[in-house]
Amino acid sequence: MNVDVSKIKGIIFDYGGTLDTGGDHWSEVIWDAWQQAGVAADKAEFREVYVYAERELARTLHILPHHNFHDLLDIKMQIELQRLSELGHFPASQVEDMAKKVALICYDSAKASVENAKPVLEALSKKYPMVLVSNFYGNVETVLKDFGIDKYFKKVIESAVVGVRKPDPKIFTLGVEALGLKPEEVLVFGDSYSKDIVPAEKAGCQVMWLKGKGWTAEEDATMHPNIIGSLDEALDFIEGA
Repeated sequence: MNVDVSKIKGIIFDYGGTLDTGGDHWSEVIWDAWQQAGVAADKAEFREVYVYAERELARTLHILPHHNFHDLLDIKMQIELQRLSELGHFPASQVEDMAKKVALICYDSAKASVENAKPVLEALSKKYPMVLVSNFYGNVETVLKDFGIDKYFKKVIESAVVGVRKPDPKIFTLGVEALGLKPEEVLVFGDSYSKDIVPAEKAGCQVMWLKGKGWTAEEDATMHPNIIGSLDEALDFIEGA
């Protein structure tokens, strides 16, 4: 592990895929929920509508600041399954009910992951000031409050609010500035190699990569000296250093 714990004075956390899935890309969580809910589609069809929904959410303001994570998931699933219906793979009459079913499965999964992360957040927040840096829709503070973890973060740097998105290293620089520290004094936790680890290192920060199932085979095959399998593993390393 190439992390100098003696230099760490503050921590930056990513949110989506780091705190709410334990390292897995959100597409994998939603795909599992589709299967549990009995959505009739194969993985290629799923990925097509997943990308469609992400682009739709990027160009149209569907997610509002007061929406919690269940609200967000319900909106996203409505878009995904409506698109699947338009492509002829899903009866339109079932879209609303099936979207709610999938959204609830995903929400329960996210809630369980966040609950697992809470002891780590609690322990680290007692030793270090922490900031959250996330590509999100403008409602991440509502999401954090809903899950009861907003208290752990000194500040939230959200792409939809600050106008900078990962993988631009500037968003991590904003996090460093919010902590009032030097980049090398900040440890960044993220689940995405391309969107978290690479830009955080370009910003001069130390990193830990919470690596789960990625979006691409290339990312799954990528290695790094600072890979962790869980946040508990990271806490043990930091406390034992």
